[in-house]
Amino acid sequence: LWGKGRKERLSAVGRFAIEALAEYLPPRAQRAQESAGTFVFLNSRGTPLSSRSVRRILHKRLLQAGLPTDVTPHTLRHSFATHLLRGGAGLRAVQELLGHASIGTTQIYTRIAPEHLTEVYLQAHPRARGDAPLKVK
Repeated sequence: LWGKGRKERLSAVGRFAIEALAEYLPPRAQRAQESAGTFVFLNSRGTPLSSRSVRRILHKRLLQAGLPTDVTPHTLRHSFATHLLRGGAGLRAVQELLGHASIGTTQIYTRIAPEHLTEVYLQAHPRARGDAPLKVK
């Protein structure tokens, strides 16, 4: 995967995505124009999707699924980072996966939800056992 500034980076791809790509790639190869280069996702003309097209496709799929339509590609990226951090991934690993040059940029994703703070307190503090749940605003 090539990120900003033509930097190469790794991208984690799950089994479901691999299966979907295996179905998508053969017809994509037939449709691709020379200008498509190594871009994976192409429009109906065989050229790379624009960022606007990606947002439009996401919006359409959200409507079809009956989900809130205020989700953007960046929302998905933010969710990815948040899930990694809550799952115990280190900040440096998340930085690499997101392709951030600065750890400071990655730290933006470390804002913790109040319910997660309650969970951390109840699990980690020795005096939390038997306490009423902590109310965090």
